[in-house]
Amino acid sequence: MLAPDHQVRGVRASVGLPPDVGRPTTGLNGGMELERAEFESLVDRALDEIPDDLAALISNVVVLVEDDAPADDPDLLGLYDGVALTDREANYAAQLPDRIFLFRGPLLDLCDTVQQLEDEVRITVVHEVAHHFGIDDARLHDLGYA
Repeated sequence: MLAPDHQVRGVRASVGLPPDVGRPTTGLNGGMELERAEFESLVDRALDEIPDDLAALISNVVVLVEDDAPADDPDLLGLYDGVALTDREANYAAQLPDRIFLFRGPLLDLCDTVQQLEDEVRITVVHEVAHHFGIDDARLHDLGYA
């Protein structure tokens, strides 16, 4: 059973092109194509860009790449599933790690170029890590990360 303060928050694609407009190749769902290892490298680079003082505060989190978003929300780009640091009780210990998911298919579908994809992956990583720190969607929108 999830703790009462358990959060599931994500970022959804809000803009996109039809699959046949400006796509150089066909990927998972008709979008651009990129090998999984190359996609994971983009995720690694985005995580490496988190400033060291912030990265040191990230606690008990695993970042996972999934090919597809959940069927009930196919445009979801990323998802934070866990208890934000701001909501953790003092005795929060011995818990399974929070999870940050990045959904490869929707991110590939959203982008036309590797540079665009790299930018969207970085934005999505920042968005989901921000949820770990207790920052909500409204504030992320104000900051340009929604």
